[in-house]
Amino acid sequence: MPFTNKPQVFNASINTVSFGGQGCSVTLGGANVYPLYTFDAAIANMPKIGVEVSDLGCDASIPGLSEFYRGAATVAEQAARAAAMEGADFVCLKLDSADPNGKNSSVEDCVATAKAVCDAVTGAGKPLAVMGCKNIEKDTELFVKISEALQGKNVLLISAREENYKTVGASAILAYGQKVSAESSVDINLAKQLNVLISQLGIQAGNTVMNLGSAAAGYGFEYVASTMDRVKSAALTQNDAMLQMPVVTPVGSDAWSVKEALLDEADMPEWGSREERGIQMEIVTAAACLASGSDAVILRHPESVKTISELISALK
Repeated sequence: MPFTNKPQVFNASINTVSFGGQGCSVTLGGANVYPLYTFDAAIANMPKIGVEVSDLGCDASIPGLSEFYRGAATVAEQAARAAAMEGADFVCLKLDSADPNGKNSSVEDCVATAKAVCDAVTGAGKPLAVMGCKNIEKDTELFVKISEALQGKNVLLISAREENYKTVGASAILAYGQKVSAESSVDINLAKQLNVLISQLGIQAGNTVMNLGSAAAGYGFEYVASTMDRVKSAALTQNDAMLQMPVVTPVGSDAWSVKEALLDEADMPEWGSREERGIQMEIVTAAACLASGSDAVILRHPESVKTISELISALK
């Protein structure tokens, strides 16, 4: 008996959000089918891939990563190298040095770094996203100052949280015309609540994305997958406007922080190459995020970026 495909296309759709300047913009969202269901309908904006670059430099203990950035002495030079990475759609600067419990770089120094990186990345034809250091107070000040310094560049700031969404949303979007990611902790109700709060500031759809949280594959990822599934289902089947923002998932930090990616070969020789283990963890986690509903993933290793890019192309 021949198979007859019955496309499942919804009247609702995911919002489109574009960031980046003229000639180097990226558009997320727009689909009216489930994630990667290109057999039901064409997806105009397939998932995108960001490359994470830390202002502390790359992890020199990972041979392939240090080799890729060899000769790039500054963060801006590394960002330009990342922008040219095969499969990369945008670059994400992570301001690790701002952490008060670490280097505690000043806001002024971080803003200067962000400006240099933005020039390097946009000069290479790619848009920029900026992540903070996960300290609420420092990130709030950082995002306000970076939004002002990069006015007109249309960057994506990752992320605003319940504790600082008013300040970040008002400054980044309303005052300086940037885009913002709303971050919640792997919970559909928390995600929707934060989106409602941000919308009450007068911020229109098309200016925000969601960061629903993540975990490395095998480390509680089932909660991530189920949350993303529920968000996409509510957005498309129930036309829930407060859950129709595109989803952006930083994967690299989770994938490269578990024991499979951290332990040296001398400690666990039976596990094989540390670099290969980390790449495999990053690829598997990113692929799972895309299948669950991410509209963009942020990775670190060039081999991971290349592989996920090939996967996305094969599914068009």
